Amino acid sequence: MSFYDTIREYDWNDVLKEIESRTPADVEKALGEAMPSSDDLMSLLSPAADKCLEEMAQKAHRITEQRFGKIISLFAPLYLSNECTNQCVYCGFNACNAIERRTLTPQEAFEEGKKIHGLGFRHLLLVSGEAPALVPPQYFAQTARLLRPLFSSMAVEVYPMATEEYSLLVDNGVDGLVIYQETYNRDCYDKVHPAGKKRDYLWRMETPERGGRAGFRRLGLGALLGLSDWRAEAFFLGLHARYLLRKYWMSHVTVSFPRLRPAAGAYEPAKPVSDRELVQMVTALRILLPDVGLILSTRENPHFRDHLIPLGITSMSAGSRTEPGGYTHAHEAEAQFQIADERSPEEFAEVIRQKGYEPVWKDWDAVFMEGDVA
Repeated sequence: MSFYDTIREYDWNDVLKEIESRTPADVEKALGEAMPSSDDLMSLLSPAADKCLEEMAQKAHRITEQRFGKIISLFAPLYLSNECTNQCVYCGFNACNAIERRTLTPQEAFEEGKKIHGLGFRHLLLVSGEAPALVPPQYFAQTARLLRPLFSSMAVEVYPMATEEYSLLVDNGVDGLVIYQETYNRDCYDKVHPAGKKRDYLWRMETPERGGRAGFRRLGLGALLGLSDWRAEAFFLGLHARYLLRKYWMSHVTVSFPRLRPAAGAYEPAKPVSDRELVQMVTALRILLPDVGLILSTRENPHFRDHLIPLGITSMSAGSRTEPGGYTHAHEAEAQFQIADERSPEEFAEVIRQKGYEPVWKDWDAVFMEGDVA
């Protein structure tokens, strides 16, 4: 059994119709529930809930302060390679795009890591395109082994691997896995992934479960917003997070909200998501998932990011570069997408303080790992 068995019980279009049929009374009932159900999530994602957005925001704020306090955890992505064998139509790393490609050596990645460490970060996200022949699991293990004296926590956002390959990464200091399904809409998924290993919908969907079996301390989910209808995406994302919480209860689950950004290939989102709709999605999932970390990246503009700080977000990136070598040799390779918030990490940390929150650069030490952790 896997989450795929759960999702097969639903029809995408039927779910969307059910969400759109909800009434203001359904929304009020969902807001009054101490432990909301998946049925309540449908109500909170409905068009009828738009008029209750302020009430949803207030409840999301209360829940987040109760469970997480007034803190925002900060992290930085380190892009290791923009080589890719997939042809995802929305991605700047698409194998068909004529872009400048680069793969860092483990030593070059270490130099990037030192730069990021110098900016204050102790949480690192290792990112790459999907080219296993060029960057095999052993490459990530070697790179993580070099970097782990600098960082208290490292996660990977790379191609899906087998359980034993993930175990190799865990053994070398990686404690988190981030994997976006991109879209839970199977028809849309097939359309936007015309070629490459990523066409395998089931292999990708079961990736977090292989990560859970491998022993990752954190499992991160997300849907790429703009590919398909956001209300149904959010519903299935909520179901997926709940499933992982129950089955892999020793792992902390996080949810990200990446909206499509301009990138090489000039893909235009088929279903754009407005700021107000994204706020509804964030607050609805916070109400459903009180103990799940919610993540917002530098894809979003400064004004919007600043205003989402009190509404359920618990972790944010800052000062990000989305190309390999971007911290030490910017613009020598193609970025995955354009970032929207270009403020320095310290500038953003000061905004967090002004909002009455504490920016946290490091809140966990990998004490069970070998070696010192800075």
